Amino acid sequence: MEPQLGPKAVSLCPGRLVLLLWVSALSCSLSSLASPSPSLVPRSRTSYSFGRTFLGLDKCNACIGTSICKKFFKEEIRFDSWLASPLGLPPDYLPSYPANYSDDSKTWRPVEVSRLASKQQSDISDRRICASVAAPETCSIERILRKTRRFQKWLQAKRLTPDLVQGLPSPFLRCPSQRLLDRVVRRYAEVADAGSIFMDHFTDRDKLRLLYTLAVNAHPILLQIFPGAEGWPLPKYLGSCGRFAVSTSTSPLRDFYGAAPEQAADLAFQLLAVLESLRSNDLNYFLYFTHVDAGTFGIFNNGHLFIRDASALGVIDKQEGSLAATGAVGESRDIFSCLLSGCQAELPSCYTIPEKQSLVLVCRQLLPPLLQGKFPSPVQEEIDTALGQCGEDALPDPEVLGAASRLKDILRPLRTCDPRFAYRYPDCKYNDKF
Repeated sequence: MEPQLGPKAVSLCPGRLVLLLWVSALSCSLSSLASPSPSLVPRSRTSYSFGRTFLGLDKCNACIGTSICKKFFKEEIRFDSWLASPLGLPPDYLPSYPANYSDDSKTWRPVEVSRLASKQQSDISDRRICASVAAPETCSIERILRKTRRFQKWLQAKRLTPDLVQGLPSPFLRCPSQRLLDRVVRRYAEVADAGSIFMDHFTDRDKLRLLYTLAVNAHPILLQIFPGAEGWPLPKYLGSCGRFAVSTSTSPLRDFYGAAPEQAADLAFQLLAVLESLRSNDLNYFLYFTHVDAGTFGIFNNGHLFIRDASALGVIDKQEGSLAATGAVGESRDIFSCLLSGCQAELPSCYTIPEKQSLVLVCRQLLPPLLQGKFPSPVQEEIDTALGQCGEDALPDPEVLGAASRLKDILRPLRTCDPRFAYRYPDCKYNDKF
């Protein structure tokens, strides 16, 4: 609107009126030139209303947690696809997504955003929960889980004991000790006040989230209770939002099957050292794999090898042993036992797990495509012989462990000491350990 002057002002200052009108018109003209066209204006992002369903927040508290949701809401966690399109969500059928994480919106580091279970598995699980009480498929998942006998026992419990987790399908909980379960509660990162072995500070919501996580996939729990900062070969747990967990990023071992001989030797050596640390450590826990694949292990950008997927890790407490829960195993099976794969058959006792188990799996399935055909004769023949013995399930434990030790001795001098292996350079120049 043009500026309006009163009659007195017009009569006193006719020249000033013309000047004001000219300035006003010029201002409007410049403003229209400076304003970008509507197509150039960034579209406002509406508090991530898109994300409730994608992230699984609409299913909480049958989820992992919400500790890192603010990072998503503030765009301090960004999926890689957002770099190419404004807020374009990645496809929902993938098990994990590369992303970037920032604490100051200036420096970014790569992270991995992972599902506990595939979208299809989660949908089947949710339908199974509704069907367990003959409810419609659109039932309230949380309301049904809260009414279960198991969760009612959790509500009354002040401490997480073996009987509360008996019948859950994770290998992590096949034979739990009280010491291990206390460690879970004390280090559970999805509650505000961790540190106590008692669950007095857990809300009903916190208990349901922990139970759901243990029932579906214990991977995020293992990252929390065996942190890399304490020397465990696991990536850092950064938090959860809905049915996603966020951890530091690694490239899967499969990406390195075509690596140069010195890098292949380095990765194989590290892998054998990781299995050794799982078998023998200061805390007297024996960690073993029930199965492995080319995505189980991953490599950081400094060349350091870590466990990328801990979902198949079992834990046996060699110090305390297992506190057997009362009641038959069949009696402890419920909807929490059957969320993903149905009520599975009886699992073998943890006391029947041999020390060689992880070595046999790795030497048979992962190391051959990494090491075969990479080295000159006779070194390659020595590697192949040790690999064959290490992967032979029929051999007793001492022979398999001995073959793995010989393989490490063969691989050690094949590794180089240069900046490509930043995780051990320049220490490898001065320390025989490397």
